[in-house]
Amino acid sequence: MWRDAMLVAGKDLRIELRSRVVVNQVAPFALLVLLLFAFALGPDRGALARGAPGMFWLAVLFAGVLSVQRSFAVEAGDGTRDGLRLSGLDPAGVFLGKVAAVAVELVLLEAILTAGVVVLFGSAVRSAGLLVGASLLGTAGLAAVGVLYGSLSAGLRVRETLLPLLLLPVAAPVLLAGTRAWQLALGTAPKGAGDPWMGLLVVFAAVYLALGVLIYGTLQEAW
Repeated sequence: MWRDAMLVAGKDLRIELRSRVVVNQVAPFALLVLLLFAFALGPDRGALARGAPGMFWLAVLFAGVLSVQRSFAVEAGDGTRDGLRLSGLDPAGVFLGKVAAVAVELVLLEAILTAGVVVLFGSAVRSAGLLVGASLLGTAGLAAVGVLYGSLSAGLRVRETLLPLLLLPVAAPVLLAGTRAWQLALGTAPKGAGDPWMGLLVVFAAVYLALGVLIYGTLQEAW
């Protein structure tokens, strides 16, 4: 399973490295979302600092939808999906590999957005460990649920519009917990308030990773 996961992750990351879609389209889109949120809140630096965590995670969530769509779009033609099913790869390995590839893309994107939050909103990082931990856990959860629902909608003609409708409501716990943990990391929430939210991120990621490992083979057969 782990060998197959590495093969699939390597395939997806090589495709993105050559196409540069994430760099040329997804990252500018996420930064534009962040900038528009800043314009909407106005010049009040206090309001910008307080709203920075929520705006960061909304930008990550929207960019995550694009990354998941891209992950399945590259397999939409020329019998690629049939070849993947017939390749003998462990479905759980395929799921974990696609999750890993999407997660790597999101982590790189989050590094850019974090710099944007600091520059645009004047936020100061008070707890780097909490900020990094919340980002990694949230990324794992978003990647897992994104690949799961991306696979569910991959074989449908309306997949481009259906995926956001499926994914955004389900990912609300990551948005909420990630925002609360970031508020603590940036010093805009009471001390200790991030502890239960970190637990929620752990549970969310664990549940969807386990669910994907168990049922991804069934979803592949429905493509």
